[in-house]
Amino acid sequence: MARRLLALLLIFVGVLGVINTTPALAAGEYSYTYSEYLHQPAPVVPAFALPGGSFELYVKEGVSVSSIEAVSVLHGPYQLEIQGSSPGEDGMTVLTVKTPEDIAPDTYFLLIETNEGTLVLPDGLKVFNEWPKELKLAWTSDTHVTTGAKVGYVCGDYFQSNIYKLEEMCSDPIPLHSVVATYSAYLYWAMKGATLMINTGDEVDTSGDMVGYKILFDIVKDTSAADMPVVGIKGNHDDPPTVYTQLIGPKYFYVTVGNFIIIGLDTGGDQGYVTMDQLEWMEKVLDEHKGYTPIVLYHHPYFFDPGWNYLGGILEGLDPDSDWDQIKGHLRRSWSSQEEISKRFLEDIVKYNVPVTMSGHIHHDMYWLYIDKNGNEHYFLTLTSTGAPDKETNPATHPGYSPTWYGSNLVVVREDGSVEMPYVTVEIEDGKVQSDFMSVPVPQRFLAFRYVSEDGTAVKFINRLDETVSGPIVLPIPAGAKVDPQATNITYKVLGEKQIADQYYIMLNITVPQGVSQLVISTGADTEKPALQIAYLQPNKPKPNANFMVYFTAQDNLGIRDLYAVIYDENGNPVKYGKVDKFPGEPSSGKPGDTFYLVQLPGLEEGNYKVEIIAEDFYGNKATTTKEITISATKKTTTTGQSEGEKSTCGPAALVGLAIAPAIMRRRK
Repeated sequence: MARRLLALLLIFVGVLGVINTTPALAAGEYSYTYSEYLHQPAPVVPAFALPGGSFELYVKEGVSVSSIEAVSVLHGPYQLEIQGSSPGEDGMTVLTVKTPEDIAPDTYFLLIETNEGTLVLPDGLKVFNEWPKELKLAWTSDTHVTTGAKVGYVCGDYFQSNIYKLEEMCSDPIPLHSVVATYSAYLYWAMKGATLMINTGDEVDTSGDMVGYKILFDIVKDTSAADMPVVGIKGNHDDPPTVYTQLIGPKYFYVTVGNFIIIGLDTGGDQGYVTMDQLEWMEKVLDEHKGYTPIVLYHHPYFFDPGWNYLGGILEGLDPDSDWDQIKGHLRRSWSSQEEISKRFLEDIVKYNVPVTMSGHIHHDMYWLYIDKNGNEHYFLTLTSTGAPDKETNPATHPGYSPTWYGSNLVVVREDGSVEMPYVTVEIEDGKVQSDFMSVPVPQRFLAFRYVSEDGTAVKFINRLDETVSGPIVLPIPAGAKVDPQATNITYKVLGEKQIADQYYIMLNITVPQGVSQLVISTGADTEKPALQIAYLQPNKPKPNANFMVYFTAQDNLGIRDLYAVIYDENGNPVKYGKVDKFPGEPSSGKPGDTFYLVQLPGLEEGNYKVEIIAEDFYGNKATTTKEITISATKKTTTTGQSEGEKSTCGPAALVGLAIAPAIMRRRK
């Protein structure tokens, strides 16, 4: 019966997957799918302009644009002038769009009226008061946003993918999902005032995860609304890029920011290198932009030689022509397998004097400095993962391995081509890098857990940095929601509120102190405690000294601030594991509004215990639920001859139970 039910569920899901869920727009509705209208700008490839200046809009074939409006939370709306049009490639039309002389410097949504409907494009246009002489590039990579259950655990500088290892070293481990990690890093650098955010690929963990891309889209939307535009490229996890190019951005592109030109390349899925067509395209772009300072982004690192030095090093005075055999020994295998392409790429770096390239993929910091025969410096920088828990740990899993963490960074590039990482000191000995950590421990030491609901928006901050963090934040809110000073314990100032298309936003300047704090914006005080219900144990009958998990549902109308389990022995004493006596609950997925959670618990000796789940919301309302368990090595035999301990609610029955749990809890509430 269970197999038949599971088969029916799979068929139902399959049918949903092929149904077209994007109907034509009705009057007053908006589209957020840029690719139906434009090639560029895109949600991670904005346009850049000055007041009274112009930028280009690449419009898809069959789409005609009647008007363009720029609006931000603090400024506008401004009507933009379409000055002219010209034919582009693949049947596109290139529109030249002029900004008003009085437009305020900010990052804008573009509301584009077309014959197919109204496109709402966040991160569409960044307006500078004057062109910057340096770019402060906040940098994330391998954010791996997922709706799955991938969670890592952090405590200070420690990182473990296995919570049991971390609990031996840490009294309060924090489950860190890729969604929280990505949002936290984007928020931090927006508050720090970076010029723009760079993401060097694997933005989402699974290329077909439509919900994952929508989560990333929302993070980009709210980050750019706080006046930090985002520029991103795809990685191998974004390949094939069907959903990526539909919702996020093109496979490769270029944008100019004053005298800087940023080029994003595509190293594909498993191939791990750029194609010759892309190189020829890049050369054409650079030939057309002589005198610009180039910055090149791609996902798979060019230099990568673990046998010589895993962390990178300095290569000086080597020429791609005369010293190629020596150079190619330091390349990543995918690049070195394509000798013509890899040699030409390095020749282009030298010819066009590219000061820095930025990549990701290996989930580790890596620093290479190539100094050509003319003495020009070319940095090949690689960043650790910002959001993926499946990587080397800290402390490292294997002796001799280089540990890592969740990280991000700031790279400053100046018009003269000089490059600096102001937060990092790189130690080099005999031409080899010695520094294990060359990135900033954000999100690992700065976390923002955001909850958005019909009743309001709440954010819990955990700041373990040696600083307070101040700056702007933009949050989506329901109409009529206001900051509740009684439930907020950070310093804040409301800068503005506005409805843009079909969503209300609020912009604040906040100061996040060290420790744990919160910001609550609600339509009214929350007086109801959270709803909790334990679903099942896995395994159903835990064995002595064997780790087990408790699956449960938890929900609150505004959001749950604290969620954890406590184990009591038969005498009512809390059970500790290492330094931990409060075991953190973690989300079973990254889907917004998901109410399914689990808590990983340590093995217990034989005896009787009580597991208590505790949930507390942002107003201090607390709920608990308990389950009595018996740990015994003895198996009782049923009348069918099967051991009772062999049965479990894991499988189709559990899936169905979890699927209907929210409906049961809503009815109960």
